[in-house]
Amino acid sequence: MDTTLQALVMGIVQGLTEFLPVSSSGHLILVPALLGWTDPFIDSLAFSVMLHMGTLVALLVYFWHDWLTLVPAGLATLRDRSLRDDPNRRLAWLLVVTVVPAAIVGALLNDFIETNVRQPGLVAVLLVVGAAIMWLADRWGRRQREMADLSFGAALGIGAAQAVALVPGVSRSGISISAGLFAGLTREAAARFSFLMAAPVIAGAGVFEGRKLLSGEAGVQVAVVPLAVGFVAALVSGLIAIWALLRYLRSNSLTIFVVYRIVAAAIVVVVLLAR
Repeated sequence: MDTTLQALVMGIVQGLTEFLPVSSSGHLILVPALLGWTDPFIDSLAFSVMLHMGTLVALLVYFWHDWLTLVPAGLATLRDRSLRDDPNRRLAWLLVVTVVPAAIVGALLNDFIETNVRQPGLVAVLLVVGAAIMWLADRWGRRQREMADLSFGAALGIGAAQAVALVPGVSRSGISISAGLFAGLTREAAARFSFLMAAPVIAGAGVFEGRKLLSGEAGVQVAVVPLAVGFVAALVSGLIAIWALLRYLRSNSLTIFVVYRIVAAAIVVVVLLAR
């Protein structure tokens, strides 16, 4: 298949699965493996960074009003050295707290995980494990709190859950939404908080990986057209996924994603055994 078409498919996969609770990193491993794609560009660092930048822009565009409120509120807290009972100031610092675990784990273990934890079989296992966690969270969570009601301890716990998603198959959105549900958030609030806390983490990962690009670790010759196609596809599909999930969770459970993860894992196992 043409590299540009592969880039389009992978961009759509990245945009949808970054925000739907089904694991983007897992799908980016499974899709080429199941389809037999071996183009080194599709598995390159440059392409991976560009796909993540597409989803980052999707977050910034969709939540632009929130960021225009939260960033000044967070800076005002530093200026005044006080939250002043302002819910926007408090939410801004709740989001800051969630970044800490992912930053620590990412700095220490990202290269190890990228090198040693990318097997399709392991991804299938973690899809099922993640499905079980989501199923329990959806049923045990009280679903009575909004984002502003979170404690800083609960925010740190959600951030720690997000850090686990560095392992392909777990799903950053899935594990952080589940942690939000366990903390008592409504489904929509848990998803919204998950999306807001994702922006600094994705940006940080992009800077971390971009540093490798600047040092000459791209691995392959960068193809501009497929790179641009992947970026735009991830951006557009990411916007659609954010809108669709927030709308869906206003009145529906996570069951459809639990079932999807189990079915996807079963398909992977069947394909691996058949080979």
